[in-house]
Amino acid sequence: MSEMINSSVYFGTVLTLLAFSLGKYIRKKANTEICNPILIAVIVIIAFLLVTKTDYKVYKEGSKLISMMLTPTTICLAIPLYEQFEVLKKNAVAVLLGIFSGVIASIGSVTLLSMLFGLSHAEWVTVLPKSVTSAIGMDLAAELGGNAAIAVAVIILTGITGNMLAKGFLRLIKVTEPVAVGTALGTASHAIGTSKACEIGDVEGAMSSLSIVTAGIITVIICGIIA
Repeated sequence: MSEMINSSVYFGTVLTLLAFSLGKYIRKKANTEICNPILIAVIVIIAFLLVTKTDYKVYKEGSKLISMMLTPTTICLAIPLYEQFEVLKKNAVAVLLGIFSGVIASIGSVTLLSMLFGLSHAEWVTVLPKSVTSAIGMDLAAELGGNAAIAVAVIILTGITGNMLAKGFLRLIKVTEPVAVGTALGTASHAIGTSKACEIGDVEGAMSSLSIVTAGIITVIICGIIA
């Protein structure tokens, strides 16, 4: 079986799609936010690679097709923003202040906890860009002297956590306004949070799409200054 896997050019792509489909099926049947399709897919893929003793490099090589589609998929997030442009214009100041506040809260909390737990500079800058999309966070962490591989893991974990818990938490603290919900999800949980925002509504998805880009730019500037 191992030889068959190693010889398959699209092994990683097929495995990823099957694992994610399984995650969506389980989520639908369980009907709970805890059963996050992305988290389930990650667990299934890791378990499969361990059981079959397949090298991660083989999986990575076979999943290049999905990686190639990430950029155009991310660009497509501009579509809901374009459709809700009038809503954005009416709430531009509130949205920008919300994103800026979210970035400050994220960086401030990470810095405070890093000091509390005595993390080194390299460890601190590795987790500093936890709330931005991985395309930005990886390069930023590496440029500041951190570990890009660990930074990706932290970023994905942040996104999954936001995707799973943000909707319930926002409802708990009585934040239901669509613009506020979308801004919060995009700022705190980047693209994975945006996928949840798009599920909730068109306005939420549009504001979350804007927040990914804006929060990423602000994070790069602030981290570059303080780190």
